[in-house]
Parts: sequence; structure tokens; C-alpha cells
Amino acid sequence: MNARWLTGLVVMLVVATGVPAGAEEIIRIGIGHQSMCTDTYSGGITIKELGLLQKYLPRDGKYKGVKYDIVWEDYTSGPPITNQMLAGKLDIGVMGDYPLLVNAARFQETKSLRSVLVTMTGYNVYGSGNAIVVPNDSPAYKFEDLKGKRVSVPFGSAAHGMVLKTLVDRKLSADYFTLVNQSPPVGATSIQEKKIDAHADFCPWGELMEFKGFARKIMDGSQAAVPYLHGAVVRKDFAEKYPEIVVAYVKAVIEANDWITRNPQMATEKQQGWTSIPKEVLYLYFGRGGFLTLDATIKPKWVETLKYDATVLQKMDIVKTIEVEGWIDDTYVKQAYRELGRDYAKESGVISAGTSPLAGRDALTGAPIKDPRAAGELWEKDGPISTYGSLATLLTALREAEQKNRAVTAAYVFDQPTGLKLFAHRAFFVAGGQGKAAAASLSAFAWKDEAEAFATRNGGRVLSLDEAKKLAVTK
Repeated sequence: MNARWLTGLVVMLVVATGVPAGAEEIIRIGIGHQSMCTDTYSGGITIKELGLLQKYLPRDGKYKGVKYDIVWEDYTSGPPITNQMLAGKLDIGVMGDYPLLVNAARFQETKSLRSVLVTMTGYNVYGSGNAIVVPNDSPAYKFEDLKGKRVSVPFGSAAHGMVLKTLVDRKLSADYFTLVNQSPPVGATSIQEKKIDAHADFCPWGELMEFKGFARKIMDGSQAAVPYLHGAVVRKDFAEKYPEIVVAYVKAVIEANDWITRNPQMATEKQQGWTSIPKEVLYLYFGRGGFLTLDATIKPKWVETLKYDATVLQKMDIVKTIEVEGWIDDTYVKQAYRELGRDYAKESGVISAGTSPLAGRDALTGAPIKDPRAAGELWEKDGPISTYGSLATLLTALREAEQKNRAVTAAYVFDQPTGLKLFAHRAFFVAGGQGKAAAASLSAFAWKDEAEAFATRNGGRVLSLDEAKKLAVTK
């Protein structure tokens, strides 16, 4: 009698819990991320390498005694992550705005499966991050120069969305140029070997190719004039079964954002080791005055942006329908902020351009920096990043470092019209007047036509970096 009773109890435990009596429960958490996409770092590689998810995972209540099996899968773009989520192999995916929407659409095409957007990772309010590059010696300098050319892009990516939106904005048909599907590494190789006329890609591939020296940007996502967003989606069945785990993941995103913002140089140096992307490229995104604003909140403006992006995908027949508002679920991110003692309403109401402004004093003159767009930075090999309040002092410091054979890994300037952070060797400089007056008047531009127009209006001349350095004067 006792033996039968004990056997029945074991059977009931197995049926009720799905776990053999006395066995340790294992919860698998599959996360798809992109170590070659900077805007996903605070939702992926940074959490992974700093062990932040383990820090916040629940350990009591129904999770007491649970063992977590965290599986990180790395992809070159968002669409494969969506495929793996649909297949039930991943529970969480981090990706850009257009891939997020395609994720929503693909799930909504099924009878029962759904995904939910639970947090953002970062944004650029102007749209910077995506880019179109051409080989150095290409005659193309703007989007319209690509008519009839062969352009590649990772299909389904945020960069693909930027290209489609640009065609829509200019009322151009899809056959304006020949668009082909190439992954980021293949596209970069095609540009380097000049097998393609142009390549459109997401962060940080455009800047990476510029840094490597074989390509130059002819378009930045900011010219599409729509905020560039990244965030994380979760399978709805997983979120409903394990809401506390989703909240823990969002807490990890928030801490990763804070860690990068507080320590931009150290963060980019560590991220270089984790991802193979040069720290100098990453600093364009995470550094002072950089592209990214790291922020987990789902702002009302982002909801409207995603609705607009959905119409672009529909106009270009990429998806049929997307129900955006029902797909966004901010309960998890709000709960994470509450548990961390932070004011979600206040933080979600703030939209800023860049993680942190360029401030401080000129390393050469000691004068305070008054205009961040006129400033610059210099990163010497194995040294700190020095800040300069004007292009004249920046270029003086650069010239002096070269004369003393001190290796400089990167110099940064800012586009005069927009404040977009640039590699100095890829900027177009405009100077007016002669001697010290010419040095004092220096401005930097991202695009050749804008530099030429500014020079024409103001009686100046367009210069390369080497030509601009010759104008630099010492203190």
C-alpha cells in the first residue's frame, strides 16, 4: 500500500511540474545577438561578457533551486535571429528597427506564435548609424549618383530599410539601381575588391570600412531623417511563462548602458577584444559626442517612428501587415525601472543627441570648449583621448604628434551642419582667408557637395586633411 502510494505521488509530481522528483529544474534562455552591430551591444555582447544577466536572474520563489542554461548565439544581422526565434531555438533577439518590425510581422503571420518588443537598447534621434559607402576612387558622392549602379545591402536589415525609405522619399522606383543581397562581411569585401559600386550597411560597417582605408561614405542614415532605433524582442510564450526573467534581462540592458556611458574609452577597448571591431570605430558610437544615445525606455516617439517604418516596409512590399501597438509591451521595462528605483516616466520623456556631449578644456591651450561642433579629439596609441576646442588646435596637435613620431590611431571632428562625428581623414575641410585667419575659420563637413556649397557662399576653399594640417598654427 505504501509503495503504491509513493509511486502515485512521484507520478503526480512529474505530471504537475514536468520535472522528475528530486531533479534540478533547468531553464534554458536562448539569446540572439550581433557582435558586429554596435547598437545591439548593450543588449548582447556587453551583458554576456560582464555577466550581467546572471546578476539579475531571479533565485527565489518558483525559481528557487533553478539552474539557468544561458545560450548566446551570434549572427551577422537580424533576420536569422527571427528565423531561430520562430523555430523555438531562441527566446530573445536584439536587432535594429526594420528587422524588429519584420520579426513582428513574421510572428503575426502564424496562427498562434507572437513576439513582443520589451525594451530598447539605444538610438540616434537623427538616424545616424546606417550608411552607404563606395570605393575610394568612385565618382559617386551622393545617393543620386548611384542611378543604374549595382548596390548591395543585407536584405531585411536596418540598412535595407534606410535604402527603401530613401527611394520612397525621393519618389524613385525600386529599379533605380540594382539591389543585391550581401551580408556585411561579403559587402565589405566586394567594396574592397571593387566588385560592387556601393554597399549599404548598418553600424558600424560604414565607419569600419572608412577606418580600414578602402571606402568612403556618401550617405549617412541621418539624411533619411528618421530616428534609428535598436531593441529586443522576446517570444510572447516565454515572456508570459517567465516574466521575472524578462525583467532581469531588461535590468541587464540598463546596467550595460550605464557602464558604457560612464566609461566610453575603457568600454570600447574591452569591446574591441570581445568583437574584433577596432576601438577607434566603436568610439564613434559610444564616445563623447558619438552617434549613440544608450537608453532602454520605449518612448512615445519611438512608437510613432516604428509605425512609420512599418508603412515603408509595406509600400515596398516587404511585409503585408504589422500590428505595431499590440506588439509593443512596456510592462517589463517599466517593472525593471521600478525595481532599480529609477523614474521611468522622467527618463522616457528625455530625447538627446548622443550619449554624452563633448566638454572640458582644450588640451593644447587650456581654454574651455565652447562649441562642440568646432571641436575635435585625438587618440594616440596606448594613450588617453585628448580633446581640442577648435580644428586649428586639433590639427596642430595632430601635426606635432606626427613630427615627433607619436602614433595616432584616430582623429575625430564634427560635421558643421549636423554635429555628426567623423573620422578626420574622411572629412572635407573648408577654410577662408589667409594665414592665422584661415586656420581660425576651419570647418569640417561630412559631404563634399555641402563643403563646396559652404565654400562658395563664404568665399572659402575646400581642403583635404593634409592640406588643412598645413594651416594649423601652434599656440
